[in-house]
Amino acid sequence: MSDDSEPALVGANVFLRHLTGDVPEQASNARNLLERAERGEERLVTTVLTIAEIVWVLESVYELDRPSIRAKVVAILGLPGLTVEDQEILLQAIVWYEEKNIDFADCYSAAWMEHHGLEEAYTFDQDFDRVEGVTPRRPG
Repeated sequence: MSDDSEPALVGANVFLRHLTGDVPEQASNARNLLERAERGEERLVTTVLTIAEIVWVLESVYELDRPSIRAKVVAILGLPGLTVEDQEILLQAIVWYEEKNIDFADCYSAAWMEHHGLEEAYTFDQDFDRVEGVTPRRPG
């Protein structure tokens, strides 16, 4: 594969097979794909929504603790050959997810706000009360 080729999107299930080893043949294929990307033979990309799905599955299906989930997500975000949408925002979100013990989607929203210089959020969710620099406002 040449350097000027278009990247290919990687879905959550590929990362999850790699991270969990479930379905051994698929886990092996996923690992091989990610190793090819590391060697520069593949250009891969993934999205914020994919990372959110990974967090949700690791938490709800595999019942992993937050430090383990954080380690796995940070490993994904650091994979050579993989471009991740909003990588810096995701890194902050996964840190807060573990440290503040709040929902990952709320962590991402708060990190997105910080990145874009926003300070106020209309929400009924009390998770935002635990994020410095965010002023939650209740509608009404």
